[in-house]
Amino acid sequence: MQFDPIRAVTRNLPLPVIVLDAAERVQVVNDAARDLIGAGLEGRHYVTVLRQPSVSGAIDAAYRTSAPQRGRHVVSAAEGEISFDVRVQPFYLQEEGALVLSFEDTTPIETARAMRRDFVANVSHELRSPLTAVLGFIETLKGSARDDPSARARFLDVMEHEARRMNRLIRDLLSLSRVEGDARQRPRGKVELQDILRLTLSAQEPLAQEHDVTFQIDAPDGPLTVMGDSDQLTQVFQNLVENAIKYGGDGATVTLRVAPVERDRILRRRVLQVDVIDQGAGIEAVHLPRLTERFYRIDDHRSREKGGTGLGLAIVKHIISRHRGRLKIDSELGRGTVFSVFLPVE
Repeated sequence: MQFDPIRAVTRNLPLPVIVLDAAERVQVVNDAARDLIGAGLEGRHYVTVLRQPSVSGAIDAAYRTSAPQRGRHVVSAAEGEISFDVRVQPFYLQEEGALVLSFEDTTPIETARAMRRDFVANVSHELRSPLTAVLGFIETLKGSARDDPSARARFLDVMEHEARRMNRLIRDLLSLSRVEGDARQRPRGKVELQDILRLTLSAQEPLAQEHDVTFQIDAPDGPLTVMGDSDQLTQVFQNLVENAIKYGGDGATVTLRVAPVERDRILRRRVLQVDVIDQGAGIEAVHLPRLTERFYRIDDHRSREKGGTGLGLAIVKHIISRHRGRLKIDSELGRGTVFSVFLPVE
């Protein structure tokens, strides 16, 4: 068989590549392009193979102008659309007028851009409401309520509430930023989980008394040592226990259950499993996969009433990921929710 340098080169390229000859027909297709577009492409005119207007338009322009062009190829998949940046580059094949097309997957970049846009929009929305309220009350206090002591006291209480809400949001944003910045640095220290859980329950005792909630602990005797960052793990369990108190219902019980697992089926190593169990109304299954998304709330009004920023579980997820652990959420309507944290022992 005669050696074909074009085919030899394109076959070893990681990107999908298609070569068109001067007659506008497909000359070479590498395996990656065949997986993307389909089989049996060689010898066919490009318009029967690449029908998306952005790509065919770029090819047509490249043939007419002999200048590089770019297009966009979109593929529908089960997880959503996959976008490719298509670069159309004229080059010499066996005669003038050939083109080489390369397909670069830009889906992660576009997803990151969309997440950034959504994040900015969500932060702006979360800050706009309390800021509007505070500015409105300031204008009222400077005007008609200037000499009304009862109205002034009432408005100041609301302004304090809104200011604290903004402060919590900014605090959580900074915390999320720090956690994301540390994501690649796995904690190397050893911490005693019993101490962290004891500190967590002590800190949440005033809130528990306010809601007439009792704590129940089910943990083995002896040390419960894991690799981790003490401050961040404290933040995880403070958040989960606080949520269990707030959403578990007044007069209920919040249970912390700790159990060693010799080999977690997903992490494939020894872990400590910590379950935070409430007796609340439960969460519909449709919401469970999205609970750790930034600003995702099942009930916006109720969450804000209870002081939620919509970032707590996102922070929890990032911290647990940094610790190379995992978070599992189980819930049943009318029977409460279980947040399970799996942390590697070593």
